[in-house]
Amino acid sequence: MYTTLISAADLAAHIADPDWVVVDCRHDLMNLAFGREAYNAGHLPGAVFADMETELSGAKRGEDGVFRGRHPLPSKDALVETLRRWGISDDTQVVAYDAHGGMYAARLWWLLRWIGHEASAVLDGGLPAWQALGQPVVTEVPVKPPGAISLSAPFVPTVTVAEVLENIESAQRTVVDARAADRFRGENETIDPVGGHIPGARNRFFKDNLHNDGRFKAPEQLREEFASVIDDPANAIMQCGSGVTACHNLLALEVAGMPGAALYPGSWSEWSSDPARPVAKGA
Repeated sequence: MYTTLISAADLAAHIADPDWVVVDCRHDLMNLAFGREAYNAGHLPGAVFADMETELSGAKRGEDGVFRGRHPLPSKDALVETLRRWGISDDTQVVAYDAHGGMYAARLWWLLRWIGHEASAVLDGGLPAWQALGQPVVTEVPVKPPGAISLSAPFVPTVTVAEVLENIESAQRTVVDARAADRFRGENETIDPVGGHIPGARNRFFKDNLHNDGRFKAPEQLREEFASVIDDPANAIMQCGSGVTACHNLLALEVAGMPGAALYPGSWSEWSSDPARPVAKGA
């Protein structure tokens, strides 16, 4: 069972395994049609496509009309229905990939852990690593028999905006922001209407988890780097712009052998939508 990362070579050995499902998670925050277009142009054999906006995220506003962020979590029932449509059952090994160092694939990895599915991994190095081995891409869209995945107890915790707000006063937990340093400082904000960060948060850019080739750093290196940001993973909260790249930091922590951190799903996009919530700027 693969529960964090899988190499392109190991995936190639199982690409035709009927008990494995590969999911293409490519996406572009500025061009929402990109992922589907890229999938149609060529994807891993047998891979299904995951839409970040409609399948890996839920409604941007709750039933009360309150904005929940740009990529709120889908309901667990809706997620299970999607996974079954992709042919995923309780004994399925799922492999998520993208072409962005796991930036989007980590979201699906985390969502599967959120509904209690352990056999979930991200293709280390993504599509570039697959193609570097000379492995093929195809345009055929697979027809999968329905899966029967069930909802189980989550392996991962979450926190609400109210809990993050309360933590500003208590400072009992370390909040870690996965956005680039300039956005953390409140500079060059082009996605959300307000720049800055949650007061007291620390910055760990998700791309710092990777080597230049898009593969994850070794566990010992990640462990050393994260140790300078958080003291206790079980007492840490990961966030980003909208709850997507925070999952990359959560995956890196798992690779480092430092599990237990929580996700704040609404992240900065939810936090900054209410002018009553405090905003910090600078390093």
